Amino acid sequence: MKLTVVVLLSWLLLPAGLAWGQANEQEKPVFEHMIPNIEGKSMVAVVVSYPPGGKSTAHRHAASAFIYAYVLSGAIRSQVDDEPAKVYRVGEGFYETPGSHHKISENASNSEPASLLAVFVVDSKSKPLTIPDKK
Repeated sequence: MKLTVVVLLSWLLLPAGLAWGQANEQEKPVFEHMIPNIEGKSMVAVVVSYPPGGKSTAHRHAASAFIYAYVLSGAIRSQVDDEPAKVYRVGEGFYETPGSHHKISENASNSEPASLLAVFVVDSKSKPLTIPDKK
């Protein structure tokens, strides 16, 4: 009887656990270099990939960060500060000014993956670059 209950519970919970684990974005740093003509500043580029239906937690970035985001594949829904949420498609981009609150950053599709290139201009000593909201 106990084994049947464990198997049944595992079967019921497994899809939810897999969906939760796969719903998060993956970040891959692809470039980092100090900007030679702007003392104390660096440029950092990160590819952010979302599985179908994937999303990021609402977040802020390092206080000094100016960010330009460019959609590489799929479609990304984004909302920064109190601007309306908007879907950006391949070849489109948006920016975040220092101190912005990125309320929504997610794959706009539940069936196709999506990715973007985020380029930061930031104080060289600023770490971490992304600070998730506390729940």
